[in-house]
Amino acid sequence: MEFHHLLNRIVQEGEIHAKWLNTLSFMENAGARKISKCEHPVLVTQIQLKHAAEEHRHAYYLKKQIGKIDPALCKTYEKEELLASVATRQYLHALDIKACRYLQEAFQLSKEDLKYAAYLFVTYAIEVRADELYPVYQEVLTKRSSKIMVKSIILEEEGHLEEMINQLNEFSPDWNTHADHILTIEKELHDQWIHAITEEVMQLDYV
Repeated sequence: MEFHHLLNRIVQEGEIHAKWLNTLSFMENAGARKISKCEHPVLVTQIQLKHAAEEHRHAYYLKKQIGKIDPALCKTYEKEELLASVATRQYLHALDIKACRYLQEAFQLSKEDLKYAAYLFVTYAIEVRADELYPVYQEVLTKRSSKIMVKSIILEEEGHLEEMINQLNEFSPDWNTHADHILTIEKELHDQWIHAITEEVMQLDYV
C-alpha cells in the first residue's frame, strides 16, 4: 500500500490514528534517548543538547495531540498502544547497530568516537526520513480538516537536517558516500516498518 493511501486509512479511524500518533511519539522519544546516550561524558555540544531537547518535545507534542481524538487513549508506550509494536521497537535499534558496524569498519574509531559518528549518521538518516514522512502526514491532515497538526515539527526537522549536514561536513570530507550506505540501511528497515504497520492497519480495519 502506498504511504499516502496508508495515512488516509489511518486518520479515518480515531483509535488507529491515536496509535499512529503514539507510535510517532515513541519514535521521537527513542531518538531523543539515543542522542543523549551518544553524548561524550564531558565534550557535549550545544547542538546535541538542542537536538535531544527538541526530539523530546516532539514526543510530548505528538502525545498531547492524542487528546484531540480521545484523552483516554494511548496513555503509555505499551505494545497494545502502538502500531506494529515489534517493528516499531526494532527500527531505530537495528539502524543503530547496523550503522555502528558499518562506521567502525569505515573509520576504525574508538568507543567514544564511534558513539559520536553514530549520532551524526543515524540522526542524519532519521532527519532525511522525517523530512519525507511529516509533510505527507500534514497534507493528509489538512485535506481532512483535522484538528491535529505537525507543521511545527516539520520546521524543526528541516533545521535539524541542515545542522546535521554542517556537522557531517566537519566530521569527514567524504561523508556523503558513507551517509548513502546508512540511508540504504535505513530504507530497508523503514520499508519493513511500514509493511508491518500496513498489515496491522488492514487487520484492524476488518475487525
